[in-house]
Amino acid sequence: MNWITNYVRPTINSLFSRREMPENLWTKCPECGTMLFHRELKDNLNVCTACNHHLAITPRDRFAALFDGGIFAEVKVPEPSPDPLHFRDQKKYPDRLKAAQKATGARDAMLVAEGEIGRTPIIAAAQDFSFMGGSMGMAVGNAIVAAATRAVKLKRPLVLFTAAGGARMQEGILALMQMPRATVAVQMLNEAGLPYVVVLTNPTTGGVTASYAMLGDVQIAEPGALICFAGPRVIEQTIREKLPEGFQRAEYLLDHGMLDRVTPRNALKAELVTILRLLMRLPPAIKGELPAPIPAAPARP
Repeated sequence: MNWITNYVRPTINSLFSRREMPENLWTKCPECGTMLFHRELKDNLNVCTACNHHLAITPRDRFAALFDGGIFAEVKVPEPSPDPLHFRDQKKYPDRLKAAQKATGARDAMLVAEGEIGRTPIIAAAQDFSFMGGSMGMAVGNAIVAAATRAVKLKRPLVLFTAAGGARMQEGILALMQMPRATVAVQMLNEAGLPYVVVLTNPTTGGVTASYAMLGDVQIAEPGALICFAGPRVIEQTIREKLPEGFQRAEYLLDHGMLDRVTPRNALKAELVTILRLLMRLPPAIKGELPAPIPAAPARP
């Protein structure tokens, strides 16, 4: 037996051989092309550290950063009919739902939760673009109604984060009916005197923009978010003209009066706390995690 060949050389090769790198450790920024380490990206709330591009973030990760201590409770949403139209394209609709549920770990495209931000009790709902493009179907309509009903019951404001490609084609007219249904839910909040704040994220398009996404008492958007009914490519092909730079992006819409604020994701929580406490006529939030100061005892005569 050759000791060097059979033992020493394989040991040295194993020490210095290149190890395979898991594919999910790095994410390429779609805007600037920078390779971002997954932990660094997560700590920065899925915002590129090089160009400040806001990448997609799941509702659970968003809520973990939004709510105090990352603590929130899910609001139960009624289950809709799984396949009302028996729709089939390349796949059956139930098969598409199961695939999306397996890929995302979510039941549908919107998550509703309750908790506190800056010690301000709220109800929050967020769409997940990774679930069939965040498309608005009956489940999303049920989620909005459940969020509004819960907000009215607890007398809390509702904050809704939009991210969608429009109505869900597999549900046809039933998906389109969620537009007036969501509008009625928003009206419930208005009649109860409760604030409804919308945060538009990239992208918010189609029937979502034509209904509950643009009905907020305050309209906020993340930087660079595409917000429109029909996309810029469709418009260019229709009118056969070149559109202005940044057309239908958040900053363009802010300049033209369709938005109230464009706020980076890492500053969004503080801004929401300030806005909601003003609208609810509450005293300013206490900064940090310190307890509220104890009122001084009256001086003795």
